[in-house]
Amino acid sequence: MRRDTIAAVLCAVLAVACTATPAATSPTPKVAEPPTIAPTATPSPSPTPLPHVFVIVMENRSLTTALRSEVINGLASNHALATNYRAVAYPSLPNYLALTSGSTHGVIDNGYYALPAGGIGAQLTQAAIPWRAYMEGMTDAGCMRSPYPYALKHNPFAYYGGACPPNVAPLEMLDADLARDTPNFAWITPGLCHDGHDCALTEAGAWVNDLVSRIVASGAFRQRGIIFIVWDEDDGASGNVVPLIVIADGGPVRQTATPYDHYSLLATIEDLFKLPRLGAAADASPIAELLPPARP
Repeated sequence: MRRDTIAAVLCAVLAVACTATPAATSPTPKVAEPPTIAPTATPSPSPTPLPHVFVIVMENRSLTTALRSEVINGLASNHALATNYRAVAYPSLPNYLALTSGSTHGVIDNGYYALPAGGIGAQLTQAAIPWRAYMEGMTDAGCMRSPYPYALKHNPFAYYGGACPPNVAPLEMLDADLARDTPNFAWITPGLCHDGHDCALTEAGAWVNDLVSRIVASGAFRQRGIIFIVWDEDDGASGNVVPLIVIADGGPVRQTATPYDHYSLLATIEDLFKLPRLGAAADASPIAELLPPARP
């Protein structure tokens, strides 16, 4: 009886041991690594492209007289006009010097003087900004000896440093440059007929209107193009009030009676190219109200 009891207990213990479910082992959880995030590069701001500025200098007409030309009146009416803009001297040459260097350099006639090197041409060259001065009538004889209708007194770049820089070129090169690589600054001096000095305003007006049409049709003009048409001096009857017409890609159609002068125009151009202002341009008011709104 005792032996049977012991045997039964052993069998019961063995049965429980054989049927017991082993304890489940929980897997060690894996800690997910955070995804690698590549640093975002901060884009460099794109530099504002330089404008294409064209300056056309006409001759010897007051505002009132110039606007009697139907063609010139049309250009002024369809674009922007400064009605209280003054030349700074008589005769021609000191005005051309003022427009390009901020000073008349004490010149009171149209003679030739070797002036110190400088002017806006030198500024542009130093800043590596492409520029050219186009002279109608200039031949292989060069800027010092070319014959009529070219006029040395209307080429201020020949005075700075006593010689013409290589940027001075015959006007015939302009059309090829408009079709190819147009400089950012283009100064244009017509010959003594087409600037109105020796010929009727009707002929000068038709000539400048055709020139403006060719510039406006160029790709360069659609790249922040601005044309300034200015007269060097008046005809002696209006206190030296002359027209300044501004034609710009996206520019306003308006008139202003704000007082401006040749130094204001130089200041405006230097500001457009972010150049230091020369001479009297330093204190001049720029003609910003006649320009297109600033672009980002």
